[in-house]
Amino acid sequence: MILTHRPGSIVGCDRFAAPTDFAESPLSQAFKQPILLGLFLPIQAGGWSASTLPRSTDWSFEYNKALVLQAEALGFDLVFALSQWLPKGGYGGVFNGQALDSFMTTAALTSLTQKIMLISTIHVLYGPIHPLHLAKYGATLDHISKGRWGINVVTGHRAVEHEMFGWQRIEHDYPYELAAEFIEVLQRLWGDDENFSFEGKSSWKLNGAYVTPKPKYGRPVLVNATGSDAGISFAARYSDIVFITSPGGSDFASAIEVLPAHTKRVKQAARDLGREVRTLLNPMVISRETERETWDYHDAIVAHADPDAPLGFSRFDSDAHAWKGRVGKDAPKRRAIGGNIEVIGTPEQVVEQFVQLKKAGIDGLQLSFYDFKEDLEFFGDRILPLMKQAGLRLMT
Repeated sequence: MILTHRPGSIVGCDRFAAPTDFAESPLSQAFKQPILLGLFLPIQAGGWSASTLPRSTDWSFEYNKALVLQAEALGFDLVFALSQWLPKGGYGGVFNGQALDSFMTTAALTSLTQKIMLISTIHVLYGPIHPLHLAKYGATLDHISKGRWGINVVTGHRAVEHEMFGWQRIEHDYPYELAAEFIEVLQRLWGDDENFSFEGKSSWKLNGAYVTPKPKYGRPVLVNATGSDAGISFAARYSDIVFITSPGGSDFASAIEVLPAHTKRVKQAARDLGREVRTLLNPMVISRETERETWDYHDAIVAHADPDAPLGFSRFDSDAHAWKGRVGKDAPKRRAIGGNIEVIGTPEQVVEQFVQLKKAGIDGLQLSFYDFKEDLEFFGDRILPLMKQAGLRLMT
């Protein structure tokens, strides 16, 4: 039997099983935590901070593998990283363009880990990737990881990225229409017990396609990073986790004022479709034992701000709505620190800020650090126990 799809007849996402439909799935188990805990891997040179202050942070696979294994030992729920397509030299300065591929990196980690979820950031519209390829790759990784693999779906925001693949950048909202077709087809291939044919708006087609093995828990985990109306609509329909930024910028006081309304908007968009999503935010955590040590560390990072990297960001045009407005006289300082939002203080102060974020509707923290190895160790030793005492993480 061949099931044939024609444009305009695609079935809504609510007919497909999701990992949350299975109580024993890794995602359902992670959602038992009061707040999700993730690590935003630095698989690109410079990590997330435009500063030259010496540090261990490195883009290599061995370094990132060690981070993932340490995060898993600490009980983190998930890890993912960016997907970067830039010309020679990258953004410049510490962001010199050296970067691993997120898909390949997390795929390689599926057989080296036991519990942590591994999310591959994938530009689903770029290059020769076909949904049948990705459905088979994803089903295989789901099988290897026993349901711990997923996709962070992105459509690209810099013109230079599209041009590298021979495209002209298209109007902001249209890629989400194409991505919706892509995800619908993936779900059909993962869920259908019969052959499937498809022809839609995009250039790829399927004729009698079929994929095995079927994912263990309906389909792999789906994540979407967004801030635009079109992106939120897409995430509300398809995602389990929505990776958001602060509309108020990275300063904590400014962010905490606007996040409650923003998270409410994202969650309500899903509820209007009969779904529930969780929000995930990326804090850059700077912490030491005392306030003086913490701010000395912060000030040293800022004092070594890389003057070249910000020029690269302005050189490559972006239409990302989530990052609009992050300019001004303090932009070089903010870029030196990095992250969607800055969480700075002693361990006790960091946990207090995490509590405020949870009250603002944040369901998960995808952490970044300046010196990942050293700072993750400090987090595990001093901050994580306090999170458990505060009821943010379950006692183990």
